[in-house]
Amino acid sequence: MRIEVNGEPRDVASATLAAAIKELGWAEARIVTAVNGDFVPLSARATQPLQDGDRIEVLTPMQGG
Repeated sequence: MRIEVNGEPRDVASATLAAAIKELGWAEARIVTAVNGDFVPLSARATQPLQDGDRIEVLTPMQGG
């Protein structure tokens, strides 16, 4: 299916957000995720379904001040 990840079109075979994160190589990263503008916590990623055309945002937390 074709989704948009951080503004870039990507093709993935995954049906859930957790599987897509793994497929895209972020399985071990500390990240924050959103699907179509809605925050998806780590505990919900495995059950968050993906559909063709979904917009995924993947952000890494920053430290500093």
